[in-house]
Amino acid sequence: MVYSLASNCFRSSPILCSTLLYHNSNNTHSHSADAAFIKRAAELADKSSGFTSPHPNFGCVIATASGNVAGEGFLYAQGTKPAEFQAVEAAGEWSKGATAYLNLEPGDCDGDYTAISSLVQAGITRVVVGIRNPLRHLQGNSIRALRNQGLQVDVLGEDLQSKIIEDARKSCLLVNAPLIVRATSKVPFSVLKYAMTLDGKIAASSGHAAWISSRQSRNRVFELRGSSDAIIVGGNTVRRDNPRLTARHGGGHMPMRIVMSQTLDLPEEANLWDISEVPTIVATQRGARRSFQKQLASKGVEVVEFEILNPKEVMEYFHDRGYLSVLWECGGTLAASAISAGVIHKVYAFVAPKIIGGKNAPSPVGELGMVEMTQALDLIDVCYEKIGPDMLISGFIQPIPELTPVVPSEDETFAIDPTVSPYESSIIFFYKTWDPYGAFSNFSPHPIQMLDDNGEYVTWSSVEHYYQAHKFAGVNDPDAKDCIERIKSARSPEEAARMGRSMQRQRPNLVRSDWDNVKIDVVYKALKCKFSVYPHLNSMLLSTAGSVLVEASPHDLFWGGGRDGEGLNYLGRLLMRLRSEFLGESSTSSESTCLVL
Repeated sequence: MVYSLASNCFRSSPILCSTLLYHNSNNTHSHSADAAFIKRAAELADKSSGFTSPHPNFGCVIATASGNVAGEGFLYAQGTKPAEFQAVEAAGEWSKGATAYLNLEPGDCDGDYTAISSLVQAGITRVVVGIRNPLRHLQGNSIRALRNQGLQVDVLGEDLQSKIIEDARKSCLLVNAPLIVRATSKVPFSVLKYAMTLDGKIAASSGHAAWISSRQSRNRVFELRGSSDAIIVGGNTVRRDNPRLTARHGGGHMPMRIVMSQTLDLPEEANLWDISEVPTIVATQRGARRSFQKQLASKGVEVVEFEILNPKEVMEYFHDRGYLSVLWECGGTLAASAISAGVIHKVYAFVAPKIIGGKNAPSPVGELGMVEMTQALDLIDVCYEKIGPDMLISGFIQPIPELTPVVPSEDETFAIDPTVSPYESSIIFFYKTWDPYGAFSNFSPHPIQMLDDNGEYVTWSSVEHYYQAHKFAGVNDPDAKDCIERIKSARSPEEAARMGRSMQRQRPNLVRSDWDNVKIDVVYKALKCKFSVYPHLNSMLLSTAGSVLVEASPHDLFWGGGRDGEGLNYLGRLLMRLRSEFLGESSTSSESTCLVL
């Protein structure tokens, strides 16, 4: 996610202290107080920026009738304690009769009702929600569940409109803008970032550009990178600047690095070809420099070919890969192409108080075909911020879409059984954990307990934790044992996957020698445990009888189905095998290696 509420014009002052009055006379509530607490919940939610992707950002504030903040919390990542649970835990007895403020309606992606039940059991009597969940199959579910439990639930802005309420709702939209854009537009939320001189140049006529902006501005860029899923540059940037595109001074994870090059006229040696810390993907046109493609592949760089390379197709492809937010740090030519294609949603322009001049010095945006000033694109919700000697100007090229999500489709949402739904398809796709069948993913946060080599049960936070750690199991090396422990302690499946994949790339000698032969069995045992100990998951799996299960990963050609169905789909195969066993269609039995939780 690329929005940071700490760095835009929706930053609120520290008003949420015990002096904030909350009116509750004559059974009416102060809308200004509601708005202030919702903005605080959005600020809390933003603390997980860069950690939760591709999941929503949740924050919760518990306020007493007198207006005191009794407890706060935010979701670090899916599979960790929900924001609501943390807030009521912090509030303790003060939760009774209090109001819970949520920036976003909770979403049940995996049968875990902790968020809702924690509010109910704590004695919360009223819940105020900033915005409804943007995903259609989750929208309204939690609100109905809370109301069914007797709680008063108000959705901000649905009963009264005012500027202060609109500002609070906008904060909620901002903090989850990537999820909303992805759900409504089927492309990732894209931000164009550039630094330029006061006379509008991003480099001198010679191409030299280090450094236009100040160190403070560059640190802000690292933060933006750290809260993005991917960074895109063009071939000119690779040739001219040889960037690393790391988030070394920012928080969060290391984003994927993407290079768009139609001809693959790229240097054989470049910092981006070093994937020891973070992977690189090169997007190119089909047939371009096949020999160089093989050279990149030998370095571990992934190459994706497109029939026609253009920003819209590339963004649709990375939407399918599950990316929510993309930071464009490209030159003027690619920036103009991306803007023209309609895939850029926001602009961050760092303006340095310098003048470089030069008729041929490049500008941040190339030719857009506009010949009159009346055709210029006006930014929306423009914000100004002084960063060191520079000025950061930001704004939207297009507004955040209305909450009318089109993903997932109705046939996916209601495809459970052909006897009850006319939308049933013979193929059921699953990929992200917040999809209707997302619990089939190895990333779903369902802990399992498995026997280790010493005959003792060990708890793993998810199948992905178990799978990644077992790449290094049995290796007689202290570093391998340390890697297993760090993966086991990872706070989310995404972190476990990043650790396991990174270590496999950097230290291939630590990977067990028989891994390619045993990895299918490792996953199958973990899946059997998962679907044996969670009845609702078992029921979901059995309800798919007669349908082919396909992990819709466009890039994983082993566990997933691939982009065009060329993948081996081993995860789908294992689930179908498991389904057959549960249905009694197979007599296969094995010694139990998992414990019922």
